[in-house]
Amino acid sequence: MQDPGLAAWIRLTLVPGLGAPALRALLSEFGLPSQVLNAGRAALTRCVGEELAGRIAANDGAAGVDAALRWAEAPGHAIVTLADHAYPRRLLEIPDPPAVLYVHGRPDLLVRESLAIVGSRNATPQGLANATNFARAFSDAGLTIVSGLALGIDAAAHRGALEGEGSTVAVLGSGIDVMYPPRNADLHRLIAERGALVSEFPLGTPPLGGNFPRRNRLISGFARGVLVVEAALESGSLITARFAADQGRDVFAIPGSIHSPLSKGCHALLKEGAKLAESAQDVLDKLHVAASTRTSSQSAAEEEHELLKHLGYDPCNVDTLCERSGLTPDTVSAMLIELELEGKVASLPGGRYQRIA
Repeated sequence: MQDPGLAAWIRLTLVPGLGAPALRALLSEFGLPSQVLNAGRAALTRCVGEELAGRIAANDGAAGVDAALRWAEAPGHAIVTLADHAYPRRLLEIPDPPAVLYVHGRPDLLVRESLAIVGSRNATPQGLANATNFARAFSDAGLTIVSGLALGIDAAAHRGALEGEGSTVAVLGSGIDVMYPPRNADLHRLIAERGALVSEFPLGTPPLGGNFPRRNRLISGFARGVLVVEAALESGSLITARFAADQGRDVFAIPGSIHSPLSKGCHALLKEGAKLAESAQDVLDKLHVAASTRTSSQSAAEEEHELLKHLGYDPCNVDTLCERSGLTPDTVSAMLIELELEGKVASLPGGRYQRIA
């Protein structure tokens, strides 16, 4: 059954310009949202100033409140407020916890032990493989994987988590009813069925650029730590990592090639004190979480393909492989096709190939 005071919570969050600091001041002064809404304009003015007091008094938000309450009545939908016992305790540790969370899926996942995985939207094949494999290992170990449902690393992390024993939480930079990005529509539906979609934004909020830094503080806020898989120096993933550091969370980074722009952000974090993550076990050890006993179907003793030894771990082209191996271009090309079909290498723009660990 819905909290009878839920409408007041929703109405307050729909007041234009009423940010988290002002809302906290109002709740501290008057108590629950219903008491804030019943306070006189003069009392509100003393607390948050005349302009905001006028907006609170003038904005009944009836249409928005009714729409949110109808949305919450649907199966699998929930609205969680700061006053609910179901509100995630970890979010109460951050400076500006959202007053309301819209949840589509499993609200219980919001209070479970979790780890955030973030990274580039334009990830390399190796980065995508790392995100998937690390997320699967963490999921098998009982951690819920939190990310932002963006293309690239985020999507790979969500999929890896769903392949494991655990599940995943996607924190959105739009309203909970807005499907974004469209290319992740199938993953969006799968997470709604088996994990949880979460947003602090009112229904119908479009994915505006300014929403995503706010979204990022929640990704780190939910989690015990943040793992950055690949990131350029200007990546939004570094914003998430710095939120995590400010919130007292552990920050981990996977190193990469010194020649790759998508390794620069991770290397910068490592220079600033982030913890090196060469394997999922490195992260689990730091978090004092036991690894799963599940074993890989691939034997660790499997013989390495000869061409992989010459390919190494940095991208290179066919001519370079011919020089290193002494093989003809036709032979190298045939081997690369075989390795690509086996999922051991990936083709990159410019006729280059990269090994996938």
